[in-house]
Amino acid sequence: MTVETPSDKASWLRNCWYQAAWLHELSTDGFLERTILDLPLLLFRDADGASKAILNRCPHRFAPLSAGTIKGGIVRCGYHGLAFDGSGRCVDNPHGAITSALCVPSFPVVERHQGLWIWMGAGAADPSGIPNLSFIDACPQTARIYGYLPTAANYQLLTDNIMDLSHADYLHPTSLGGMMTTAKTSTKEQNGEVTVEWLSDNCCPPPAFYSMVPPPSRADIWIQVIWNAPAVLLLGTGATEAGTPRSLINEAATLHNITPAGVTSSHYFFCSTRKFKVDDAQFNSMLGELLTNAFLTEDKPMLEKQQASMGTADLFSLKPALLNIDAGAVRARRILTRLIELEAQAG
Repeated sequence: MTVETPSDKASWLRNCWYQAAWLHELSTDGFLERTILDLPLLLFRDADGASKAILNRCPHRFAPLSAGTIKGGIVRCGYHGLAFDGSGRCVDNPHGAITSALCVPSFPVVERHQGLWIWMGAGAADPSGIPNLSFIDACPQTARIYGYLPTAANYQLLTDNIMDLSHADYLHPTSLGGMMTTAKTSTKEQNGEVTVEWLSDNCCPPPAFYSMVPPPSRADIWIQVIWNAPAVLLLGTGATEAGTPRSLINEAATLHNITPAGVTSSHYFFCSTRKFKVDDAQFNSMLGELLTNAFLTEDKPMLEKQQASMGTADLFSLKPALLNIDAGAVRARRILTRLIELEAQAG
């Protein structure tokens, strides 16, 4: 069900699947509150354990349903006791008859690739439209690193951040950076996807690559980012000793998935997987700390400061001085703009 909000003028692509949570975030007997496209949502499980999503707003006096209780998959408003099931249907009115006005908008949800996906549009919610992230399922649990960071910045700024990794040399100099600015870079667009690649041969590897190429060896490093609308990014990377052919065993793949919360806020989900040291719990913990620290203490503060500096203005309205490193991000933005315009024209 489409629900109009004051920010409908915002640049949302609606007829698509957005990640709402990681499955481990949703308990069997509690709520998960999450705002997506400026709509306050309530995520929970019904009596059979199926995930559900409804508007977090009672139709009576608009109190948040999250301020109430849940029992047996039934949500009861904490203000006047109206109760609703996972479809948003009122199943109990302590004060009289259940009328058609006593219903809450609900949203289709699907569990896939360790995530909970929600459909925010008016069109048919076809699960085949959920991105293929089967590499997450194929990776052993011991080699997966999950993360979720609410970020006070527009989702397209977070996309730009991954599409231009030259920032790693300056924002992550002691962990991920050191060779990105001088790497050979290429950008291509095909079938709605934008791919950016970086190749850095015979370089001094950053600490994040020590597990693949320990010091003092020099390395050949390759990185690829593939963007799909609205903001699903797959980052693949690998490294070998300089002059050594590429090896699949030395590759890692990371999902960076950004869901708009509001015009200046986002939900940032990431999941890092690898094909090496898959049973090394200590290494997994160390790598998780490194990645989380980079995103939490370096990317997130800079993106939030960038958003504060821009206010609510659109990036292009500020006439940015674009550089060649912006090619991938600009292509992704233009594709997304076209998709949003086509959706609006279709009504």
